[in-house]
Amino acid sequence: MATIKDVAALAGISYTTVSHVVNKTRPVSQEVRLKVEAAIKSLDYVPSAVARSLKAKTTATIGLLVPNSLNPYFAELARGIEDYCERNGYCVILCNSDDNPEKQRSYLRVLLEKRIDGLIVASAGGDIGLAQGLAGVKTPMVIVDRGLEGVDADLVRIDHEYGAYLATRHLLELGHRDIATIGGPSSTSVAQMRQAGFCRALKEAGIKVRPERMLESDFTSTGGYNAAAILLESRPPSAIFAGNDMIGIGVLRAAAERNVRVPSELSVIGFDDIQMSRYVYPALTTVGQSILQLGEMAAEVLLRRIATPSLVTDQRIVTPSIVLRESTAPLSGVFTEYR
Repeated sequence: MATIKDVAALAGISYTTVSHVVNKTRPVSQEVRLKVEAAIKSLDYVPSAVARSLKAKTTATIGLLVPNSLNPYFAELARGIEDYCERNGYCVILCNSDDNPEKQRSYLRVLLEKRIDGLIVASAGGDIGLAQGLAGVKTPMVIVDRGLEGVDADLVRIDHEYGAYLATRHLLELGHRDIATIGGPSSTSVAQMRQAGFCRALKEAGIKVRPERMLESDFTSTGGYNAAAILLESRPPSAIFAGNDMIGIGVLRAAAERNVRVPSELSVIGFDDIQMSRYVYPALTTVGQSILQLGEMAAEVLLRRIATPSLVTDQRIVTPSIVLRESTAPLSGVFTEYR
């Protein structure tokens, strides 16, 4: 691999002059610049990003830590972050922790060692060790999706509690009273807030919250499928609020295998509005906001923090809305009201 000294030798000038041309740190004549550019092209020379970052004290690199890159929500979130960063001259290093707190902490160390300019963290949730590790981080940082207690950083997330409240109220307005929910892991703040919204809507309607209608899963289609199989085994509910769209997609599959027609016999509503929810059958009614825009918002907040570290901590709570599709419908037939 060619070095800066090889370029200097071929161009017949000092390597410090080549450095000035490459880094644009000092004016040089047009003749010299052309010689350097010709030598660089001839040798296929690639300037060292590490060397330039040491001089400039910036790497133009953002670290992004997500809990599960297979989850379309985080894939779409990452795309929004990457798009915004690319437009503003930053590249993104993506690290996937597979919902593993130990792997999450390990990646955090790797990213910080690479002298990234900023960090965006979508936490795996319930990890005190990560929160403790982030508490001492001086790198500009934004937390997305799930807050971390004890970490003083900018935060961008959906209003999880209100979104779940909207989803449940939608089912109530359709006449449903026997409503079940399949939530994410109870150790995560997201699942806790969405469950709280579900319970608030039922209580406001004067309906008893029944523990047997509240199942815990993980935020995957497999988890939703397995939990729905339990709910549909005997005396199925008339509606299910799924803790995210992936769970909702699993519910649709479990219902189809048991010849439970959606939405005439079972209404299903999800949360997040991932792109996939538009194309399953029936298309999934959900609650959400543009995930791409959420990612862009997180990147925007981070780049502002990098540019002005003294800014007051920014918390952006995005209000979700109902995305009406085909998987919910008014209750038909006779039903028993549980109070």
